[in-house]
Amino acid sequence: MREHLHTALELAASGIPPLPLRAGKVPFGNCRRCADNACGGRPNMKTPGPCACPGPCHAWAAATTDPNVITSGPWRRAWLHAEAVAYHPGGAGLTVVDLDNADAIAWARETLPATQVVPTTRGEHWIYLGRMQSANAVRPGVDIKSTMAYARWLGFGTGTMTTLPDTVRALAGKHPPARRPSPHSVPVPAQSGVGRCPHRSPVFLERGIAMAEQRITAARSAVHATVYGAFLAVLSTHGRCGCLTDTHVARLFAAAQAKGESLRHCTDAWTNARITLGL
Repeated sequence: MREHLHTALELAASGIPPLPLRAGKVPFGNCRRCADNACGGRPNMKTPGPCACPGPCHAWAAATTDPNVITSGPWRRAWLHAEAVAYHPGGAGLTVVDLDNADAIAWARETLPATQVVPTTRGEHWIYLGRMQSANAVRPGVDIKSTMAYARWLGFGTGTMTTLPDTVRALAGKHPPARRPSPHSVPVPAQSGVGRCPHRSPVFLERGIAMAEQRITAARSAVHATVYGAFLAVLSTHGRCGCLTDTHVARLFAAAQAKGESLRHCTDAWTNARITLGL
C-alpha cells in the first residue's frame, strides 16, 4: 500500500530501518534466488539466512535506511502488497521491551524506568535508547527486540525515550559496565584515537559534521533516534582517528538541543554510540 511506502521512507529519513510485513505480521517470502529457504532461513522467514540477495525476504536483515533500495523494483512491489510496516530496532540503536498483556505492563511500571510507550494490539512497546541482544520470553509476556529482530511500527507513542537500563539488559543475561557520565558542558571526550587523521582533509571532516547537524536539524519526528544515528555516523567515520575535537562535539550537541534534546540525552546518545562502536 502506498501509505506503507510513505511511512517506510519517513522512518528511513529518521535513521530507523524499515521492512514490509505481509499478513500474519511476518516478512515476505523468499525471493526466487532463495526458493525453498536455500539461504538457510527459517520457513516463516522471521530469521534470515546467510545470503545477501537484493529482495526484501530476509526479515530484519532486509531492513534498510537507503531510499534507493526501499523504492527499488522488488521492494516497491512488496510495499504495494504489505499489510504493515516493521523496523529493525537494533539498526536504529533502539531496544523494544514488548509487553504482551496487562500483567507484563504492570510489572514494567513497577520495575522499569519510564520511557517512550507505544500501545499495541494486546499490550505495549516500551522503547529505550540503546541496543542489546534480543531475547524472547525473558519473563511471562515479555520479549526483548533489538539486534537481529524486528518490531511492528505502530507510531511514536507517548513519553520521552530514556537510556536502556541495566535492568533490561539483565533480563537477557547481559551485564555490561555502566557508563553514564554526569551532565556538564560537553561531558564526553571527543577524541577516541591518536595520530594524523587518515582522511587527510579537514574539508572531509567539516562536511561530515555539517551533514550531521543538517540531519538533526531537519528531523521532524523520531528526534532521539535521529540524533543517535547522526552521532553514530560521525563516530564511525572519525571516532578512531583522533580528528574530532570538543568543538565538533559541542556543535552536534547544540544542534540536538535546538531540537529539544536535553544535555543528558545528548550525553547518553554519544556514549551509547561510542559503546556500540567499541570506542
